[in-house]
Amino acid sequence: MKTTPLLLALVVGLSPFAAPLAARAEPQVRVYDHASARWISGDRARIRQDQVERKTQMMRKPDARFARQTVAISTKEKPGTIVIDTDRKFLYFIEGQGTATRYGVGVGKDGFSWGGTMSVGRKAEWPGWTPPAAMRVREKAKGRILPAYMPGGPDNPLGARALYLYRGGGDSMFRIHGTNQPWTIGLNMSSGCIRMMNEDVSHLYERAARGTRVVVIGPGQPNRLVQETGTLRQVGRKGLLSAVFGG
Repeated sequence: MKTTPLLLALVVGLSPFAAPLAARAEPQVRVYDHASARWISGDRARIRQDQVERKTQMMRKPDARFARQTVAISTKEKPGTIVIDTDRKFLYFIEGQGTATRYGVGVGKDGFSWGGTMSVGRKAEWPGWTPPAAMRVREKAKGRILPAYMPGGPDNPLGARALYLYRGGGDSMFRIHGTNQPWTIGLNMSSGCIRMMNEDVSHLYERAARGTRVVVIGPGQPNRLVQETGTLRQVGRKGLLSAVFGG
């Protein structure tokens, strides 16, 4: 096709507008995805879609039996003691007078192989997360790069509160903590220790002081410490934390 002066003028005249349009391509961003424990990258539109999907997941609720409840029990444990049944996925806070508050929990990989008696040595609100070196090496081999440290906040895997369990005066490296994945309550997970819904761990946090005795019933061990004899009251999960975290 023969190029006429008019066509050439139109091409030259439009060229200044073509460059800005090309320059408007979505920039690539990089964010840490807690669900897959890895960094993901992509354009902003896709990242926003991923965030919507994650929020949809967070609205999923655990099975109703893991809702916080007041239960009638038979036990020799003193009021104020925490008993964790890792097989049944329940945590009991002994109230006295034959009752306990029962919470649903999720049990992470680090919680599969331990049991015995510890105590709450430290407490933290919106705790930061420092993945153990061994975990970082293990996840790196899977192609998942964990941050060296993550400050506390709604996206942090430790959730709203953490109770750090000590044994023999030192940190045992086991924790009772919240989660930003409330649908995992009642399940065995690939990471973490004893996880609770954020509103539940906040409720427990206010009642369990430093020095609180914690008895963990390990996998496969019968629960002879707390025998339930009835359900007295199921606590409605309402309020700010429930609205925010969907637990």
